[in-house]
Amino acid sequence: MLRAVDAMPNYLGLDGFRFGWVAAWIDDRGDHGFDYSPAPTRLLAMPHKRAMIDMPIGLDASGYRECDKRARELIGPAVFLGARRDLWTFSDMATANRHYWQNGDAGVSSQLWNIRDKIKEVDDVMTPKLQRTIGEAHPELIFWNLAGEQKLERKTSEVGREQRLKLLDARGFTKVRKWLTLKYRYRTGIGRDDLIDACACAVAARDSTNRVGGDEIDPRGLRMEINF
Repeated sequence: MLRAVDAMPNYLGLDGFRFGWVAAWIDDRGDHGFDYSPAPTRLLAMPHKRAMIDMPIGLDASGYRECDKRARELIGPAVFLGARRDLWTFSDMATANRHYWQNGDAGVSSQLWNIRDKIKEVDDVMTPKLQRTIGEAHPELIFWNLAGEQKLERKTSEVGREQRLKLLDARGFTKVRKWLTLKYRYRTGIGRDDLIDACACAVAARDSTNRVGGDEIDPRGLRMEINF
């Protein structure tokens, strides 16, 4: 099992999966590994200079975030529109959408609905102070940037997965192919794409100087921006 125990994890990337969260880390020496936990709090408590998480940070009660709209212009429908605070309070997606439609707002997709609890987990712990070192990122936007602003094949395809692995390998994540063969990964529920996306977020935590958004501030003082 590869856990960040003896190393100093300087740059973290987190992605949610069905049973919890996976974090990839890489330090200034190039050492890298991954860890997982049912909740993001322990992973975010690992010492780090900067962390990026593939989950919305900064939420309004309605409408579309400008950063999501801008990111969608760049990479398409991989960016889910409609991330909102309190989405998780509705009993089901139909009830949520009826509420939004009756108030003249756009509904939410099933993809966004399915990650509502993950959005809440991040929203519960985030503060403006934490956002100084913990930012939101989007793996597909990161890979688009790493590929020279070129669209890659679908990440679920063999070709698309290999494209992403090569980009990670070039930036120091040389062990990812080995990690994907580890038998215990299947017992945890961490999917191949979850681990790859966490690594992309760690690369962004180390290297990113680009972002979309950042001018909008939510009612809790959190910036709405996506780093890549």
